[in-house]
Amino acid sequence: MSVPHRLGILLFAHGARDPQWARPFEATAERLRALAPQAAVELAFLEFMAPDLAQAGDRLAAAGCSVVSVVPLFLGAGGHVRKDLPALLAQLAGRHPQVRWQLTPAVGETAALIDAMARAAYTLSHTST
Repeated sequence: MSVPHRLGILLFAHGARDPQWARPFEATAERLRALAPQAAVELAFLEFMAPDLAQAGDRLAAAGCSVVSVVPLFLGAGGHVRKDLPALLAQLAGRHPQVRWQLTPAVGETAALIDAMARAAYTLSHTST
């Protein structure tokens, strides 16, 4: 009898010293939990905020996730997404070899988010006049 694969989704954001900065990311994690109740969802930060990627990844591994999609909540794939994140994921994979860590593109590079930002800019520009 095979063990079902539990999906984990690890949202990864930059982090900031101002706790208010995290509000849209926390709201995103809550909406994702509602959209995918079967998945374990964690939000992690590169710096200044907790949990960091290792802590959030450890929680997903402890929750029995065998596949974890790591979703960078960045507008573009700069150095943090292209260099820092793969190195951090390699460390997680070394600690949790039973988990398959899948890195997705940065959300800001998806057509859905580009469209949403354009629509928001259009709406804002038409409500301020």
